[in-house]
Amino acid sequence: MNKLWLCLLAALVGLAAAGDMMRKSIVFDKATPDVFYCPIDKPTSFEKMFVRSRPLKKLCEFDGEGLPEDYKSDCYNDVDESEYACKEKKRILLRLNPPGSENAF
Repeated sequence: MNKLWLCLLAALVGLAAAGDMMRKSIVFDKATPDVFYCPIDKPTSFEKMFVRSRPLKKLCEFDGEGLPEDYKSDCYNDVDESEYACKEKKRILLRLNPPGSENAF
């Protein structure tokens, strides 16, 4: 019985770590401020993650609302339209155009 609980606990920890990797898979580089990067396949590790660049305006394009039926995602598992992606876009835009700057959005 203890082995069953240990296996269940290990599975839950693995799922939490995999979810965290998906969240962190949206990458912004201030050297290329007009694009973000996201995985094209399921990431298994950060060292072997294949990403594609997308215009920053495509990040959280639908503002967290439902996706259209004919929508074809640019990123694995629609990670670019997740709640985390919308929060990340706001953070990126604030970083690029801090409040009080002449380019504030």
